[in-house]
Amino acid sequence: MNNSDIGKNPRILVIDDNRAIHDDFCKILRPDQSEAGSLADEAASLFQTPAKAAGSRNRISFEIDSAYQGQEGLGLVEQAVQQGRPHAMAFVDVRMPPGWDGVETTFQLWKVCPDLQVVICTAYSDYSWDDMTSRLSNPDQLLILKKPFETMEVVQLAHALTEKWRLHQGMKLKMDQLEKLVQERTSVLQETNAKLEATNKNLKEAMTTVRTLEGLLPICAHCKKIRDDKGGWNQIEMYIRERTHAQFSHGICPACAKEFYPNFNLSR
Repeated sequence: MNNSDIGKNPRILVIDDNRAIHDDFCKILRPDQSEAGSLADEAASLFQTPAKAAGSRNRISFEIDSAYQGQEGLGLVEQAVQQGRPHAMAFVDVRMPPGWDGVETTFQLWKVCPDLQVVICTAYSDYSWDDMTSRLSNPDQLLILKKPFETMEVVQLAHALTEKWRLHQGMKLKMDQLEKLVQERTSVLQETNAKLEATNKNLKEAMTTVRTLEGLLPICAHCKKIRDDKGGWNQIEMYIRERTHAQFSHGICPACAKEFYPNFNLSR
């Protein structure tokens, strides 16, 4: 899955204690397309010119949730996350007495929804940028919008930040997929290594139990003793027993019995 597979998220939260501000955001981000088209058609009929598509027809119609205090906005964000439909961004007023201000509200929102893109709207200089970033840990997800704002500024911010949210989700998904792939391959490697270690252990055990005689063995032509590595001479059965798992039982062959024990009857 790539970034193009992540759908656009048009959900925007507006937190401001001024109801007129909410109306302004709705007019800007949720234009009445049918009204715009009707006006364009009437104008074309009046001036006898071809109707032109209104600019709002190509504009995304965003979903707007409204809250009038920071605590209320936090509740909406929590609900959206629980429903699996998080907001992509939020416009947050900096002054909202008697509750949290915009900085505190943003701080609380990021606890619940760390990926939320935030625009703090202000007409004052309550906080410097350094003051805000010292309190907020994600300055790359924070922008400042000065009041009174222009329609174009709001539209551009809405489009840019919702797209930024989408791309970030795609990157997170790709990282999750890579991590899963690494875990799967690591598991296979660990299993293979375990099998190799077991095989190696069995081989070592086999090597310690198998002892062989090889090479040129110096043996006495008369008594048949074998000289060992230290120069000592050993009975042939002792030499072989110490170097293999062979065991000996002593007897006498017929030829030796006849030569050395002529009176011994082997048939008995």
